[in-house]
Amino acid sequence: MTRIDIPRSHPRYRSLLVREKLVEGFERGLVVPQGLIAHGRGEAFDYILGEKTHDFALAAERASVAWMLLAEKPVISINGNYAALAAEVIARLAEATGAIVEVNLFYRTEERVRKIYEYLREAGVPNLLSPDCEKTHVPGLESARGIVCVEGIASSDFVLLAIEDGDRTEALVRWGKPVAAIDLNPFSRTAQKATITIVDEAIRATENMAEIAGGLRGAAKSELQAIINSYNNRIILQRAFRAMLERLSYAASRGKL
Repeated sequence: MTRIDIPRSHPRYRSLLVREKLVEGFERGLVVPQGLIAHGRGEAFDYILGEKTHDFALAAERASVAWMLLAEKPVISINGNYAALAAEVIARLAEATGAIVEVNLFYRTEERVRKIYEYLREAGVPNLLSPDCEKTHVPGLESARGIVCVEGIASSDFVLLAIEDGDRTEALVRWGKPVAAIDLNPFSRTAQKATITIVDEAIRATENMAEIAGGLRGAAKSELQAIINSYNNRIILQRAFRAMLERLSYAASRGKL
């Protein structure tokens, strides 16, 4: 429920609704002020991408889903922004893939972890780990983001995360975890260090992945493995950069998009 009446004809309708979700999440204690700043940065990259899912993002989303379906213990890692934006869609993706869902925060307090957990539970997210899970620490990661559940991220064989910091992405990969990262900024360390980089907006990406999972759920293991084997993250990042360059070059030559 938004505080203002946003007409569907407004050219920024969807973007304004997303902002309202984040503000509501902030008021409920799910999102921190720094998360609002992070969203604004991502939104700027989405402008450059034309606020749509590109083919290179779909390829990364498809590879991520294939890996989740093949993994013995895939985990979806949730921070405040991701929960506030996409809880209902995360529920669909977790249901379709059987992934465990774990709350993990950089600006961590136990009160905030529990608020996000309860919000996800109310949204119907399955396979949700309790805040009271047995904890351990990601090797080489000193921040609170290194606190993880033993039966979750610590024992996972694939991690999906969104709107992340590069430190944890790099530490998880170094720990031997394949990581798919949803990140609109292909220049970020998260995007550069992830095993699979999904250059797409978090809600769109999760919706796409839930739909892809529905189509691939009955696929043979050999088909899923072939999708993963054919994936090349360096090429995907090159295509993302090229798409941005082409759109900016077009605008620069004409003074408009």
